[in-house]
Amino acid sequence: MFGWTGNILRVDLSNGTVKKEPLNLQDAKMYLGARGVATKIYMNEVDPNVDPLSAENKLIFMTGPLTGTFAASSGRYEVVTKAPLTGTIGASNSGGHFGPELKFAGFDGIIFEGKSEIPVYLYINDDKVELKSAEHLWGNNVFETTDEVLKETSMDARVACIGPAGEKGVLFATVMNDKHRAAGRSGLGAVMGSKKLKAIAVTGSNSVKVAKPKEFLESCIDARNKLKAHPVTSTGLPTYGTQILINILNESGALPTRNWRDGGYFEHAEETSGETLTEKYLVRNKGCFGCSIGCGRVTRIPEGKFKSFGEGPEYESGWSYGANCGVRDLAAISKANFICNELGVDPITMGCTIACAMELSERGILSKDEIGRTLKFGDAEAIVELTEMTGKREGFGDKLAQGSYRLAASFGYPELSMSVKRQEMPAYDGRGVQGMGLAYATSNRGGCHVRGYLTSPEILGVPQKLDPLVTTDKAQWLKIFQDLTAVVDSAGVCLFTTFALGLPEYSAMLRSALGWDIPDEEILKIGERIWNLERLFNIDAGFSKADDTLPPRLLEEPMPSGPAKGKVVELQEMLIEYYQVRGWDENGIPTDEKIEELSLR
Repeated sequence: MFGWTGNILRVDLSNGTVKKEPLNLQDAKMYLGARGVATKIYMNEVDPNVDPLSAENKLIFMTGPLTGTFAASSGRYEVVTKAPLTGTIGASNSGGHFGPELKFAGFDGIIFEGKSEIPVYLYINDDKVELKSAEHLWGNNVFETTDEVLKETSMDARVACIGPAGEKGVLFATVMNDKHRAAGRSGLGAVMGSKKLKAIAVTGSNSVKVAKPKEFLESCIDARNKLKAHPVTSTGLPTYGTQILINILNESGALPTRNWRDGGYFEHAEETSGETLTEKYLVRNKGCFGCSIGCGRVTRIPEGKFKSFGEGPEYESGWSYGANCGVRDLAAISKANFICNELGVDPITMGCTIACAMELSERGILSKDEIGRTLKFGDAEAIVELTEMTGKREGFGDKLAQGSYRLAASFGYPELSMSVKRQEMPAYDGRGVQGMGLAYATSNRGGCHVRGYLTSPEILGVPQKLDPLVTTDKAQWLKIFQDLTAVVDSAGVCLFTTFALGLPEYSAMLRSALGWDIPDEEILKIGERIWNLERLFNIDAGFSKADDTLPPRLLEEPMPSGPAKGKVVELQEMLIEYYQVRGWDENGIPTDEKIEELSLR
C-alpha cells in the first residue's frame, strides 16, 4: 500500500463502537483521497435530504495520499458532511499537523455516525482506539479543550476539537485543530457538536510509504525549489502573510467595503494591511506540516483594551472585520479573530454577518433594543463584543449565530446578505474581478474563493495575467481552476502551492508516490469527477440553476468608483458558457454523456 494506509476507522457514536475497515481502493483510484474519497463515501451512505444536525447525518475526516509525506506543504486533511449553514455538500480543508498524525497512526480517515448520549472524545494511539468521556470538557473553549486532552492522552498528540460555538449549534462553527488551524467554513463544527463529539486526539508512530522513493524525492525537491523561486511563495506570503492582499485588492478597486455597499475601495485599508500587521504586531511567521512557505501569523497586541496574543488575522478575517465592517482598528480586528479561534467560529461568516447587521441597523431595520447596543459601520468595539456573544449564543448573538442570510431574511431583507447559497462571499468584489463572481455563483459549497481562485490570474497574474473586467474565456479558466483545486485538496497538499506549481508538478508527485502510470490529463479528470460528484449531491439535495446566482447588489448596483466603476457582474453570459464548458445541460445538470464519461453512476 503506497500513499494510502488502506485503513478507515468507523465510529458509531450511538452505541460507542469502533471498527477498522479497508479503504475502497477503486474509490481511491477514482477520487484520489481527502475531499474526493470522503465525498464519495458520504454520498454512498447518506440521504442528501438529511437534516445536517440530526443523528442520521455523518461526519467524515479524510486525508490524502500525499498527506504526511515529503511533498510540499502536505499537512492537509478534509472534513466532509452536509453543511448546516448552506444545505450543500460541506467540505472544509485544514492544515497544521492533525492530518499527518492520523496517517502516522495508520488511518486514511474516520467516519463518525450516530449521536452520543453524553459528550465524548476519540483517542487514537496507533491501533489502540477508544472513546472517552468529555463531559468535563463540555463548555470549554478550543485552547482549554486541547490542553486538557493532551494531558489526558499524550503531550505528543495532535488534537482536533470544537469550542462552545460548535456545542451550541452556531451554523458557522468550525472544527479547530492544533488550536489555530480550522476546517472553517459552512458550520461543520455544529455537526460535530450535534453528535456530542468534543474532540479527536491522535498519536502515530508509522510513516507513509511511497511506491518509487527516488522519483518521489526528486519530484518533491523540484516542487520545493519552485516554491522557493516564486515571489509569492518565497517572499510575499512568508513576510506579510495573506494580509498582503488587502492593499493589492484595494488598489485594484475590488476590496468589498461596508457590506459591499460602498464599492471596492476602503479608505483605511493601509491601516489594516499585512504590511501594518507585520510592522506593529507580528511576533513571527508559522507554517504547517512540511511547509516551506510559512504564511501563518503569530501576533501580539501588547497594550490597550484589545490586548491579546494569538494567531492571525489572515486576509479573509482581516477584511471581514475590517473593510467590510468599516473598521480601521487593526488591534480590534486581531482580537475578534483571536476570539473566533478560541470559541470555534468562522471569521468570514462572522464578520460578514456583523456587517449585514450594521447595514440593517443604519437603515433603521434593526433597533438598538433588538441589538442591545447602537450599531454602525466603523464600530471597533462591536466586532469584538458581538463575536463573543455569537460564539456563546448570548443575547443578540443568538440571531447572529444563524448567519447573515437568515438574519436579513428574518427582517424581510434577504438581499442585504452578501452570500451565495446562504454562505457569505469572501473578500473579492465580483464587479471588479468578473471571474470571481462566476466562481462564487457556481461554487459547490456556496460563497467560496478557494474552489476556483481566479483572483490568481485576474489580479496577481499567476500563471498569466487576465483582464479582471472582461468575461471572455473566464468559464474555461474557472473550470480548470476548479478541477485542479479538487485534485490538490484531495491529494492532501496546500492550495497556496498552486501559486508556484501546476498540474505537471502535482502529477509527478502523485505518480511516484502511488506507483501510477497515468498522464497528467487523467489526473485532472479526477478533479473534474470530484466536482461533478459534488454537483450531483447538491442537485439531489434540492439545489438548481436558480441557486447559481449572486446577491442583487452585485448584479444590479454598478460599482460606484475605481477601476471597475459602472460595472456589475455580467453573470448570465458567463454562466451559459460555463454550463457548456462543463458538459452540463442548460439547467446546469450534468448530462448523461458527462456522467458516463466520468463513470459517476
